[in-house]
Amino acid sequence: MKNKLKTYAILTLLIIGFVFLAGCAGKNSENSSPAPNTSSNGSPVQEASAGKAQDISVKGSDTILPLAQAEAEEFMNQNSGKSISVAGGGSGVGLAALVDGEVDIADASREINDNETQNAKQNGINPVATTIAHDGITVVVNPKNPVSNLTFAQLRGIYNGSISNWKEVGGQDSPITVISRDSSSGTYKDFQELAMNKDNYRPDALAQSATGGIVSEVSQNPNAIGYIGFAYLDNSTKALSLDKGNGSVSPTPQTILDGTYPLSRALYMYTNGEPSGLTKEFIDFVLSDQGQSVVSKVGYIPLKK
Repeated sequence: MKNKLKTYAILTLLIIGFVFLAGCAGKNSENSSPAPNTSSNGSPVQEASAGKAQDISVKGSDTILPLAQAEAEEFMNQNSGKSISVAGGGSGVGLAALVDGEVDIADASREINDNETQNAKQNGINPVATTIAHDGITVVVNPKNPVSNLTFAQLRGIYNGSISNWKEVGGQDSPITVISRDSSSGTYKDFQELAMNKDNYRPDALAQSATGGIVSEVSQNPNAIGYIGFAYLDNSTKALSLDKGNGSVSPTPQTILDGTYPLSRALYMYTNGEPSGLTKEFIDFVLSDQGQSVVSKVGYIPLKK
């Protein structure tokens, strides 16, 4: 019995001592700063996730939207834990969001304008453009429309209102239903500059907030005409050849890339300064062979290598 009591006493003392030491250690930990992570040579080691964004946001051009979505999906498939959120709204909407510091990347189917650049400067934002692909603004009509070619003068007349009937350009005696993008669209502004010589759009033009709306309207209306990004072209509409004075040229990957198609243009991703971190990882992926393969699959024209 005495031996058992002696054993219990020893165990009790050991437990009390352990609790005391643990309490002292905890107290010391509470009153001291955490030890820095260091490498074998004593230099600090940054935590893998510290200071590195694991998600970024992309917003802007409706023309680029399907491409940005496809690129983001492919990138995230290969980079678990990293997230790219993509939204449309138009080039102007995306650039405004970048200028206001709301997004990491602004997709734009046009170059940033002077007013946007000035606003960016006032907000301490430095917009930097990266060309990611090529596109051709494609003028489309309903497949039932017999017209297959327009001169630039005819196209300009249709959109500024001086031409209002298809018979004036070799078609049937039917009024022309003119469809455009809304003013926030980069394609709206590019078309106005490249095809209309900066004329005002006719007041009865039907503005669509998304390219898909133009495709839908033209596919259902035999008298409609609209313009879309090349990747949106399918069998529901017919692309017109255009003649700017050097002969009629159809939009194809080759004519868009070599610039012989008169409505060829570049597509951009804008960032605040040179891209860094996850933003740079994503843009580098878009510019890589794999990313440019996605450009082709979506229907746009990859950069020259």
